[in-house]
Formats: sequence, C-alpha cells, structure tokens
Amino acid sequence: MTLQELQKQAIQLSTSDRWQLVQTLLESLKRENPPKLNQGNLSRLRGIAKSSVATGDSLPKEDYATFLTEKYQ
Repeated sequence: MTLQELQKQAIQLSTSDRWQLVQTLLESLKRENPPKLNQGNLSRLRGIAKSSVATGDSLPKEDYATFLTEKYQ
C-alpha cells in the first residue's frame, strides 16, 4: 500500500477514528524521536523576571532621596 492510498483511506474514516489514528501516530513518533529542548533559547531567558529591587523591600532611603532630588530640580 502506498502513502497516497493510505491517505485516501484515512480521510474516509470517521472523525473520531481519524483523531485516534492521529494520536496513535504521534505516540509512535514520540517513542522513536523524543523531543529535544533547545537550551539556547531557554538560557537567553534566564533572569528575565528578576527584579533589580529585593523582593518586598522598597528602594533604600539614599536612592529614594537622590531620586526625589533629581526629579524636583
């Protein structure tokens, strides 16, 4: 049976049978080729959510005073 013949037969299946076929095919692919994470993309995001201010603390008094001084000059 060729791929084209198999595709034609698959299209003639009911919707639920096609979904089951898709799931079966995906599971077989996952077993043969487990997905690999691209560590390069993840490492570039490391620290993106870090705050420059310690959690729960406001700016130190000196920094805040400097901020206000510069703001209202």
